[in-house]
Amino acid sequence: QVQLVESGGGLVQFGGSLRLSCTVSVNIFTFYVMGWYRQPPGKQRELVAIIRESGSIKYGDSVKGRFTISRDNAKNTLYLQMDNLKPEDTAVYYCNANDVALGISWGQGIQVTVSS
Repeated sequence: QVQLVESGGGLVQFGGSLRLSCTVSVNIFTFYVMGWYRQPPGKQRELVAIIRESGSIKYGDSVKGRFTISRDNAKNTLYLQMDNLKPEDTAVYYCNANDVALGISWGQGIQVTVSS
């Protein structure tokens, strides 16, 4: 069983920054894609960013140029640096990891609230 634990969320003012971390219970070098998703209040879960084993990255349109995803295989950790935060970034953020053998795994989610 793979466990993903998010940290680093909280309350921040408009224009501020936060860095989310997702610590994984197994070696992450086997995960062919990892990512961050979010679910705003009353809305469906949406893509924030994904990073593939090759290093290629995809961002959701609303966060391009403001968020940066990265992974540290040595620390078994996925990161999301969020800059220039806006109230519409308020959501529960989820870490996701995909492995051929282990399947799809999700973290429990962490709240990010941006005040105007």
